[in-house]
Amino acid sequence: MKPAINRLKRAQGQLAAVIRMLEEGSDCRTVVTQLSAASKAVDRAGFSIIATGLEQCLASEDSVADRAEMEKLFMSLA
Repeated sequence: MKPAINRLKRAQGQLAAVIRMLEEGSDCRTVVTQLSAASKAVDRAGFSIIATGLEQCLASEDSVADRAEMEKLFMSLA
């Protein structure tokens, strides 16, 4: 989970920067670039968390419903 936490912290900083840039009237290209980076960081953290959940789900004897739920969560990020 450490890599996911690091990515989310990075995204948090990037979002703070986006807000600050909007408040300061920064160039829209710079804002969009920073917002895109934050979005990617959140997506990658989500994929990492879901992948860990899938690994645990497959390694254990969880029900088919649990596996289907994890698949649904994974697909919601795609």
